[in-house]
Amino acid sequence: MQSLGFVETKGYVPAFAVADAMVKSANVEIRKKVWVGAGLVTVIVSGEVGAVRMAVDAGAAAANQMEALEGCLTIARPTKELLEMIDSQS
Repeated sequence: MQSLGFVETKGYVPAFAVADAMVKSANVEIRKKVWVGAGLVTVIVSGEVGAVRMAVDAGAAAANQMEALEGCLTIARPTKELLEMIDSQS
């Protein structure tokens, strides 16, 4: 079962720490990094539901240590349209 995980940070360097923590903590794949603007960066991962939840928790903890966490979200069983929307964004 495919899931998506999002962790948004203040700054580019914390986003790298988040991505590193996420892939080291669980069997997930980095789907993409999105530069939101105003210094916000979102890291998106995909994988099995439990792995994504674990990765999002690890990423949020890494961002919290740097006082850079803006938000996090896990979406289990995303719709085809949502996956297409994420893949089509640059």
